[in-house]
Amino acid sequence: MFMIYDVVVIGAGQAGLSMGYYLMQTSLTFIILDNHSEIGQVWRKRYDSLVLFTPRAYSSLPGLGLEGDPTGFPTKDEIADYLERYAKTFDLPIHLNCHVQKVQKENDSFIIFTGNSIIRTKKVVVASGPFQTPNIPPFAKKLPNHVVQLHSSEYKNPSQLNEGSVLVVGGGNSGAQIAVEVSKYYETYLSIGSKVRFLPLSLAGKSVFWWFDKLGMLHADRDSWIGKKVQNQSDLIFGYELKEKIKNRAVKLKSRTKSIVQNEIEFEDLSTIRVENVIWATGFIRDYSWIDVKNLAGATVDVKHHRGITEIDGLYFLGLPWQHRRGSALLLGVGEDAAYIAKSLLSMKKL
Repeated sequence: MFMIYDVVVIGAGQAGLSMGYYLMQTSLTFIILDNHSEIGQVWRKRYDSLVLFTPRAYSSLPGLGLEGDPTGFPTKDEIADYLERYAKTFDLPIHLNCHVQKVQKENDSFIIFTGNSIIRTKKVVVASGPFQTPNIPPFAKKLPNHVVQLHSSEYKNPSQLNEGSVLVVGGGNSGAQIAVEVSKYYETYLSIGSKVRFLPLSLAGKSVFWWFDKLGMLHADRDSWIGKKVQNQSDLIFGYELKEKIKNRAVKLKSRTKSIVQNEIEFEDLSTIRVENVIWATGFIRDYSWIDVKNLAGATVDVKHHRGITEIDGLYFLGLPWQHRRGSALLLGVGEDAAYIAKSLLSMKKL
């Protein structure tokens, strides 16, 4: 006889932990599976100098506040410690070192295949997050072998780099922070495909996220006028460190990286440079090919869903960017989506 869980949550990051918090308040039987050896490991593996641009007051999950000055900005290790404490505080049933290889649907339930077990469940919540496979352009392979190439998820600190110039590709906050850091040691270029837009970390003594909250921007859903407008804009860079570096020519802006031509990197404006290091801050590709379920639309890019509820009975997603609101993939907003899915799971249980 196999035990059949009511719910299996895949992923014990901020999304999976939030889901666990709400499931603990129900009578549903559940477990959380994660392929890492410890909670918070994804955060610990990020670059050493990573500091969140959201203050502590906006960087916690439901039920447990993040300790420290609420107006200060937490480090990545602080977040990792917090996630470990969160899991212990609520005694969440987490199975670590559990790599999910395949999920299949069988009649009204699901079969989950891991490296050493087969798990059956009525419902599955995929909380593995959007940061899965590094998105590196194919032409990167044409760079000379001596050039150090790192994805932002592999970058730790400048000691990994060759002596010489550095190109950081990508206009998000990770690319901005890394470019600022390496510019202290090396000639640094930053390749961005759109105009750079900056926002202060605070305004009139209040965090910019406090203002977002008061103006309704944090609570605007994806289909609202504000939500659609924000989604269609390029990433905002929080803080003015990069702006100062660009002004002082410590970081030199380049247009979108286009190709490799005769060992030189060519940009959209047809200018070229040679560098000794490239850091690809180009984001990630979502890959759900391991979910072997018929009619899972857009399994390798975007999953068709409404607030995380798919058209496939019993299959849910949590922690996706703009799943419902701006903060759906962030610590500050994932809890609201988890509560919504928990409510749906309970209603289905009663049917």
